[in-house]
Amino acid sequence: MPKAEPLPDTVRVRLETGAGPILLELDAKRAPITTANFVRYVDERRLDGTSFYRAAPTKGAPGRGFIQGGIRRNYRLMLPPITHEPTSKTGLRHEAGTISMARSEEGAGAMGEFFILTSAMPSMDAKGGKPGYAAFGRVVEGMDTVRAILSSPATANAGRGAMRGQMLTDPVRIVSARRLS
Repeated sequence: MPKAEPLPDTVRVRLETGAGPILLELDAKRAPITTANFVRYVDERRLDGTSFYRAAPTKGAPGRGFIQGGIRRNYRLMLPPITHEPTSKTGLRHEAGTISMARSEEGAGAMGEFFILTSAMPSMDAKGGKPGYAAFGRVVEGMDTVRAILSSPATANAGRGAMRGQMLTDPVRIVSARRLS
Protein backbone atom coordinates (compact mmCIF):
# COMPACT_ATOMS: atom_id res chain seq x y z
CA MET A 1 0.00 0.00 0.00
CA PRO A 2 1.45 3.42 -0.93
CA LYS A 3 2.36 5.80 1.88
CA ALA A 4 -0.29 8.45 2.50
CA GLU A 5 0.51 12.09 1.73
CA PRO A 6 1.12 14.26 4.78
CA LEU A 7 -1.93 16.23 5.83
CA PRO A 8 -2.03 20.02 6.12
CA ASP A 9 -2.12 21.43 9.67
CA THR A 10 -5.93 21.61 9.53
CA VAL A 11 -8.35 19.48 7.54
CA ARG A 12 -12.00 20.29 7.00
CA VAL A 13 -14.57 17.50 6.73
CA ARG A 14 -18.26 17.92 6.00
CA LEU A 15 -20.68 15.36 7.41
CA GLU A 16 -24.06 15.29 5.68
CA THR A 17 -26.50 13.75 8.14
CA GLY A 18 -30.19 13.05 8.21
CA ALA A 19 -30.50 15.93 10.70
CA GLY A 20 -28.41 18.43 8.70
CA PRO A 21 -24.77 19.19 7.90
CA ILE A 22 -21.85 19.34 10.34
CA LEU A 23 -18.57 20.99 9.30
CA LEU A 24 -15.50 19.81 11.20
CA GLU A 25 -12.02 21.29 11.39
CA LEU A 26 -9.49 18.65 12.38
CA ASP A 27 -6.14 19.49 13.99
CA ALA A 28 -3.56 17.40 12.12
CA LYS A 29 -0.72 19.48 13.58
CA ARG A 30 -1.41 18.60 17.23
CA ALA A 31 -3.24 15.26 16.75
CA PRO A 32 -1.65 13.81 13.58
CA ILE A 33 -2.33 10.11 14.23
CA THR A 34 -5.99 10.54 15.20
CA THR A 35 -6.68 13.03 12.39
CA ALA A 36 -5.03 10.79 9.77
CA ASN A 37 -7.13 7.86 10.99
CA PHE A 38 -10.40 9.82 10.73
CA VAL A 39 -9.43 11.21 7.31
CA ARG A 40 -8.71 7.69 6.09
CA TYR A 41 -12.23 6.61 7.14
CA VAL A 42 -13.57 9.66 5.29
CA ASP A 43 -11.46 9.25 2.13
CA GLU A 44 -12.26 5.54 1.88
CA ARG A 45 -15.96 6.39 2.41
CA ARG A 46 -16.20 4.02 5.35
CA LEU A 47 -18.40 6.49 7.28
CA ASP A 48 -20.95 6.85 4.45
CA GLY A 49 -24.19 5.17 5.49
CA THR A 50 -23.16 4.79 9.13
CA SER A 51 -25.00 6.75 11.83
CA PHE A 52 -25.05 8.73 15.02
CA TYR A 53 -26.55 6.06 17.26
CA ARG A 54 -25.96 7.38 20.78
CA ALA A 55 -27.04 10.56 22.57
CA ALA A 56 -25.64 11.05 26.07
CA PRO A 57 -27.24 14.14 27.60
CA THR A 58 -25.81 15.43 30.88
CA LYS A 59 -28.38 14.78 33.61
CA GLY A 60 -30.01 17.96 34.84
CA ALA A 61 -28.31 20.14 32.18
CA PRO A 62 -30.51 20.48 29.07
CA GLY A 63 -28.58 20.77 25.80
CA ARG A 64 -25.35 19.50 27.34
CA GLY A 65 -23.70 16.17 26.62
CA PHE A 66 -22.41 14.38 23.55
CA ILE A 67 -23.45 12.34 20.53
CA GLN A 68 -21.60 9.27 19.26
CA GLY A 69 -21.40 7.87 15.75
CA GLY A 70 -19.31 5.87 13.35
CA ILE A 71 -18.85 2.31 12.23
CA ARG A 72 -20.29 0.76 15.40
CA ARG A 73 -18.03 -2.29 15.37
CA ASN A 74 -18.86 -3.16 11.77
CA TYR A 75 -15.94 -5.47 10.96
CA ARG A 76 -16.35 -4.85 7.23
CA LEU A 77 -15.59 -1.14 7.78
CA MET A 78 -12.91 -1.41 10.48
CA LEU A 79 -9.34 -0.30 9.99
CA PRO A 80 -6.60 -1.39 12.39
CA PRO A 81 -6.59 0.41 15.76
CA ILE A 82 -4.35 3.46 16.09
CA THR A 83 -2.08 4.59 18.91
CA HIS A 84 -3.95 6.67 21.47
CA GLU A 85 -3.09 10.41 21.42
CA PRO A 86 -4.11 11.71 24.85
CA THR A 87 -4.94 15.35 25.46
CA SER A 88 -1.89 15.49 27.75
CA LYS A 89 0.23 15.00 24.61
CA THR A 90 -1.76 17.08 22.09
CA GLY A 91 -2.73 20.00 24.31
CA LEU A 92 -6.29 19.81 22.98
CA ARG A 93 -9.19 19.85 25.44
CA HIS A 94 -12.73 18.51 25.54
CA GLU A 95 -14.61 21.77 25.10
CA ALA A 96 -17.99 22.51 23.52
CA GLY A 97 -17.88 21.45 19.87
CA THR A 98 -14.89 19.10 20.25
CA ILE A 99 -14.74 15.93 18.16
CA SER A 100 -12.93 13.06 19.85
CA MET A 101 -12.31 9.37 19.20
CA ALA A 102 -14.15 6.74 21.18
CA ARG A 103 -12.26 3.71 22.44
CA SER A 104 -13.33 0.50 24.10
CA GLU A 105 -10.75 0.02 26.85
CA GLU A 106 -8.72 2.33 29.07
CA GLY A 107 -5.88 3.54 26.88
CA ALA A 108 -6.77 1.26 23.94
CA GLY A 109 -6.34 2.68 20.46
CA ALA A 110 -9.32 4.03 18.55
CA MET A 111 -10.78 2.91 15.24
CA GLY A 112 -13.88 4.35 13.53
CA GLU A 113 -16.11 5.57 16.35
CA PHE A 114 -16.19 9.19 17.42
CA PHE A 115 -18.18 11.63 19.52
CA ILE A 116 -18.98 15.34 19.46
CA LEU A 117 -19.50 17.38 22.63
CA THR A 118 -22.16 20.07 23.07
CA SER A 119 -20.49 21.35 26.25
CA ALA A 120 -17.11 21.22 27.95
CA MET A 121 -16.30 17.85 29.56
CA PRO A 122 -12.88 18.15 31.21
CA SER A 123 -13.41 14.67 32.71
CA MET A 124 -12.63 13.29 29.23
CA ASP A 125 -9.17 14.89 29.20
CA ALA A 126 -6.13 12.81 30.21
CA LYS A 127 -5.02 13.41 33.79
CA GLY A 128 -3.92 11.65 36.93
CA GLY A 129 -2.77 8.51 35.14
CA LYS A 130 -6.05 8.22 33.22
CA PRO A 131 -5.61 8.28 29.43
CA GLY A 132 -8.81 10.19 28.67
CA TYR A 133 -9.97 10.39 25.07
CA ALA A 134 -8.27 11.67 21.93
CA ALA A 135 -9.67 15.09 21.01
CA PHE A 136 -8.66 15.95 17.45
CA GLY A 137 -10.78 18.82 16.18
CA ARG A 138 -13.93 20.86 16.50
CA VAL A 139 -17.24 21.69 14.88
CA VAL A 140 -17.01 25.00 12.99
CA GLU A 141 -20.58 24.90 11.60
CA GLY A 142 -23.56 22.75 12.49
CA MET A 143 -23.77 22.78 16.28
CA ASP A 144 -27.54 23.15 15.79
CA THR A 145 -27.45 19.75 14.05
CA VAL A 146 -25.38 18.27 16.90
CA ARG A 147 -27.86 19.61 19.49
CA ALA A 148 -30.82 18.28 17.45
CA ILE A 149 -29.27 14.80 17.44
CA LEU A 150 -28.57 15.06 21.19
CA SER A 151 -32.26 15.81 21.82
CA SER A 152 -33.48 12.86 19.70
CA PRO A 153 -35.48 10.18 21.54
CA ALA A 154 -33.55 7.26 23.01
CA THR A 155 -34.81 3.79 23.89
CA ALA A 156 -34.85 3.32 27.68
CA ASN A 157 -33.89 -0.38 27.68
CA ALA A 158 -31.33 -0.32 24.85
CA GLY A 159 -27.59 -0.35 25.39
CA ARG A 160 -25.32 -1.80 28.05
CA GLY A 161 -23.40 -0.28 30.90
CA ALA A 162 -22.81 3.47 30.50
CA MET A 163 -24.70 3.39 27.18
CA ARG A 164 -27.94 2.06 28.70
CA GLY A 165 -30.82 4.35 27.80
CA GLN A 166 -28.64 6.40 25.41
CA MET A 167 -29.17 4.46 22.18
CA LEU A 168 -31.22 6.52 19.74
CA THR A 169 -34.60 5.03 18.86
CA ASP A 170 -34.01 6.16 15.26
CA PRO A 171 -30.26 6.53 14.64
CA VAL A 172 -29.39 9.60 12.55
CA ARG A 173 -27.81 8.52 9.30
CA ILE A 174 -24.44 9.89 8.20
CA VAL A 175 -25.26 10.13 4.51
CA SER A 176 -21.72 11.13 3.53
CA ALA A 177 -18.42 12.33 4.99
CA ARG A 178 -16.17 14.29 2.62
CA ARG A 179 -12.86 16.03 2.97
CA LEU A 180 -12.98 19.63 1.69
CA SER A 181 -10.06 21.15 -0.19
